[in-house]
Amino acid sequence: MTALDHDITPLLDEWPFEPGTINVRVIKGIDNQPKIQVRLDLGIIQMTTTGRPDGKQPFGFPSLLEYFENKLDEWQMLDPENREVSECRPAGIDEKDEATSENPPDEFRLTPEDCQALREEAAQYYHRYVALLVLEDYEGVIRDTTRNLRVADLCRDYAEDESDRMVLEQVRPYILMMRARACASQALEDDEPKAAILAIDEGIEAIRAHFEAIGEPDEFDESREVEMLRAMREALVPKLPVSQKAELRERLEEAIRKENYELAAILRNELRMMGD
Repeated sequence: MTALDHDITPLLDEWPFEPGTINVRVIKGIDNQPKIQVRLDLGIIQMTTTGRPDGKQPFGFPSLLEYFENKLDEWQMLDPENREVSECRPAGIDEKDEATSENPPDEFRLTPEDCQALREEAAQYYHRYVALLVLEDYEGVIRDTTRNLRVADLCRDYAEDESDRMVLEQVRPYILMMRARACASQALEDDEPKAAILAIDEGIEAIRAHFEAIGEPDEFDESREVEMLRAMREALVPKLPVSQKAELRERLEEAIRKENYELAAILRNELRMMGD
């Protein structure tokens, strides 16, 4: 094989990079399966459309996340008296000295190497769900963002080091925002504007809960992700039928009659945001 066989210049010339936009396309691979390609300024990223983006199956599992989740399930099924410290490392990662650990003997934990491997895998899914959003494959975006939220949960709950518990928490608002956008877009595609607004509201509340959980509630109103979702919501409100506003007014009147002032406040805010 000559150097020319490795030169991808013809591929790059055939698909020029366009600055200021996300350059994405779907092609058929040599295995006759669809592949997602993202054009960068210096090359091309290629990913599978389902499963792990690089097509690998670590330890026979669809992904490292599912490998570790399986280990966690196995540990949780053990009798507490038979549990030992569970450090779920991929093969080839050196074990730490057990004597230096301050963790209780019945604790399931992820080592720093585990968490790093999970974050690297999550980055692959990030590249894919961004591409899928451009391709308007909203179900794929929902699938991959939901999956990356599971990674964040796993590291938050079981990472050995505090720093590893917090790394993905920094990007949780972004993942929640992307998932909410995809849910809302899918609802709009199904001609369900009410469901779209509900999806956005749920995303906003999930971000609020996140900031409260990490002890930074004041960051909520400064969040760019919240700002983006609110802007999307405002753009969707005119799509609601008049009957939707009438329904909210009726529910507001009923809440006031029943002296459910908390619900009344929520409904009143909904009407205000709808331009009532």
